[in-house]
Amino acid sequence: MKLSSINVNEVFMDCLFAAGEETITHVVGKGILNDFAFHPERLEKHRDEIKAMLLQLPETFYASKGGGWSFLNACMTQEGEQWGEHESMQQLLALGTATEDAKIMLPHDMWDMLPGGMPYFSVAA
Repeated sequence: MKLSSINVNEVFMDCLFAAGEETITHVVGKGILNDFAFHPERLEKHRDEIKAMLLQLPETFYASKGGGWSFLNACMTQEGEQWGEHESMQQLLALGTATEDAKIMLPHDMWDMLPGGMPYFSVAA
């Protein structure tokens, strides 16, 4: 699946709970401003798509190559194409942390010492 704000939003919205669904067995995805509760079966259904989109971020984000990079740089693909802005970047990060394919590298209370007050995160690759 191509990394785009439209594709990220479609997967993100499908993984959220619908009105009236039981939320006891949720999976938490960590974002920048919010944490999100995802439906576990639908999240699992999209696991490969989420991973494929994360792997289109620059290799500097890869834990095995660059070790991680600032959230502020997650708006670009490996090819240097801008794919999204902060809202869609947060959606992708939340999906990635929920599937454990992305990891925020420092606790929230330390973000203020980072550029722009934004966390660094890595992608399992």
